[in-house]
Amino acid sequence: MEWAETRPGVFSVRLPGTHKLVTECAVEIGRHAVSLRAFVARRPDENHVGVYRWVLERNLKLYGVAFALDALGDLYLVGRVSFGSLDAAEVDRLLGAVADAADSSFDTIVALGFAESIRREWVWRRSRGESTANLAAFERLDPERLDPERPDPERPPPTTG
Repeated sequence: MEWAETRPGVFSVRLPGTHKLVTECAVEIGRHAVSLRAFVARRPDENHVGVYRWVLERNLKLYGVAFALDALGDLYLVGRVSFGSLDAAEVDRLLGAVADAADSSFDTIVALGFAESIRREWVWRRSRGESTANLAAFERLDPERLDPERPDPERPPPTTG
């Protein structure tokens, strides 16, 4: 795991992922506690209520961190733990919780909050012969799959007779 001290008492940790390839997590050493803050996604373009409701419900399942919004509506994971509860194993658990929550939530947040942008991206890439491989997680948003005139390769053709 890559990390650097960006200023005295503040560390930046790069957490690798599969869906969200990298999550930058700021770890700040305060007077009485350690705080964590990791950017997850910018303010949704659409379906704000659906996205924010989903992350609030997701908070019920998280260990040591929770989703939060900044003044712009951007999504973060935040956490705070007192020095009395802190040891190397707890730091590892908290960074793991950030990495897991950011990575496992990313596709759902994007699908809920940026669906129209993803649909346009499918069309744009196809029109230029670009790869759509990294859009695979959003196949359900592919306009060609949604087109009733276009056969769905996963659905057998209707039988006649």
